[in-house]
Amino acid sequence: MSRIGKKPVPLVAGVSATVSGQTIEVKGPKGTRSFTASDDVTLSIVEGTVKVTPRGTSKRARQQWGMVRSMVDNLVEGVTKGFRKEMEIQGVGYRAAMAGNVLKLSLGYSHDVNFDIPAGVTITSPKNTEIIVEGIDQQLVGQVAANIREWKKPEPYKGKGIRYKGEFVFRKEGKKK
Repeated sequence: MSRIGKKPVPLVAGVSATVSGQTIEVKGPKGTRSFTASDDVTLSIVEGTVKVTPRGTSKRARQQWGMVRSMVDNLVEGVTKGFRKEMEIQGVGYRAAMAGNVLKLSLGYSHDVNFDIPAGVTITSPKNTEIIVEGIDQQLVGQVAANIREWKKPEPYKGKGIRYKGEFVFRKEGKKK
């Protein structure tokens, strides 16, 4: 039995959901998201909540039960609060700046890195060493943040690079004479 799957997903005020077949569409103040569940589970709306139930007792049905419930919960959270990843840049001369729909990163290369912002995501840079990625799709926000971080991962000797806010970077001791 899935402990996560048993809990129904509450639809908060201002959020509406419609189920058609295996597809659920959630509308809220920040936008509209939809998700298509596998055939192993059944989606239903009961008294202002979305209930997910498995269609059998197979291992795959039980796996999909909790996963689909988590996906529906993320849809509701995305259209109400949205998702956010905060990143910080450390290193002398490393900085970020917004130029229209492009994030300009100075990361110690011979050229600036221009990162085009994809649709569905908002990127802001309140300070020149801070980057905030926001959106209603958790997967897209995380992927965009990972793509930005990929340009200069934090290195273990001086800690220079782009890291998530609060991320611990294991530091190594340098060479000794």
